[in-house]
Amino acid sequence: MLFLHEVHRVVGRREKEFEAAYREGWMPSVGEGGDDVRLLWFLHHAHGTGRSYQVVTVTGFADGAAWERLARRVHEGNLRDWTREVDTCRHDVVGRLLRPLDFSPLAVTLADVPTDGRRHETSLYMEDTMWPKRGKVDEYVRLAGELYAKLLTAGRADDEILLRIEMALQTVPGAGRHPEVTLLQKVGNMPRLVHLLTNDMPERMRQPGQWMHDALEYRDQWQSKLLRTADWSPLW
Repeated sequence: MLFLHEVHRVVGRREKEFEAAYREGWMPSVGEGGDDVRLLWFLHHAHGTGRSYQVVTVTGFADGAAWERLARRVHEGNLRDWTREVDTCRHDVVGRLLRPLDFSPLAVTLADVPTDGRRHETSLYMEDTMWPKRGKVDEYVRLAGELYAKLLTAGRADDEILLRIEMALQTVPGAGRHPEVTLLQKVGNMPRLVHLLTNDMPERMRQPGQWMHDALEYRDQWQSKLLRTADWSPLW
């Protein structure tokens, strides 16, 4: 599978109009004519945690051919007018085409992803994007799968887990900044998140054998965002 990850800087006064365009236009339209493409997530950048009126969307494709067909619809087909209209609701949009890493847990059947905008609870995600050091991306990905992914859940009951990785992704060649790795992680324990945000990292976490120590060999630059799903987002 491939994933189109887009960050939209939305015009503040047209925030609801932009959201409606994705709920009533993009979501049902991309699924027309087959089960090889679906809108998966529609996420608001939580207020107070970064730049105002940002939205993240993730669209999934069965393969590269499905992506190419949708791209043609956007540029010269039945999604062209929709795209021109939604552009008036945003300042700009930056997209990346991503592939799943070997330890990415998401196993979704696109045909089963709803396109009817059904309502549900909202969820909070922490999205981490990392830029491994030059020539170190393979080592970083290996360590993330062997150490970080297991560290999140080791020895914890489900309700004690702070973050659970939903997707682990890497930019494909020529489709965004490289090297770059993104983890979309669902927040499962709000008290632990508040503690993480309001306390310094314990000294024991800085010791050899710990993720925050060993990963510095391969990366020391990353960005975290807190994202909240819309109450109609197909995945949440």
